Amino acid sequence: MTEALLALGVGLASAVLPFIAIEVYLLGAAALVDDAQLIGMAVGAAAGQALGKIVWYYVGRGALRISWFQRRAEAKGRWSGRVVRWREEAEHRPWWTAGLVALSSFASIPPFAVISVLAGTVRMPLWSFVLITFVTRAARFLVLVYAPGVAEALFLA
Repeated sequence: MTEALLALGVGLASAVLPFIAIEVYLLGAAALVDDAQLIGMAVGAAAGQALGKIVWYYVGRGALRISWFQRRAEAKGRWSGRVVRWREEAEHRPWWTAGLVALSSFASIPPFAVISVLAGTVRMPLWSFVLITFVTRAARFLVLVYAPGVAEALFLA
């Protein structure tokens, strides 16, 4: 239970602060706990991430103003053109938006912080955003925490 709560806290912090890597935490913690605790850790981290990404969602809605993020959003870079195209697609195709959120949440391609802002910008329903984020992040983290054990079983058996 303690591992799940710690994972929730680190997941929440890492969702808001991009310099904290939840994956590094989970891999390190997974090496120290038994298999029975891995599911709780993955689910806790997913819940923390889903709750924390609400901050970025509300940045996209314009409810929160973060100056350094606004400067980056206004800057011309390799992502700026893509974000404009994604926004145009997302405004007209809600299923496409849900798929993009799911892909980004699971694979981090495109970067999930950017897609979280986009989801808020196009006014994706918050319940949908949180549900998709939780389910796909849980799947991602379950793969992550069980991968070392699976690899060990395959290659050392």
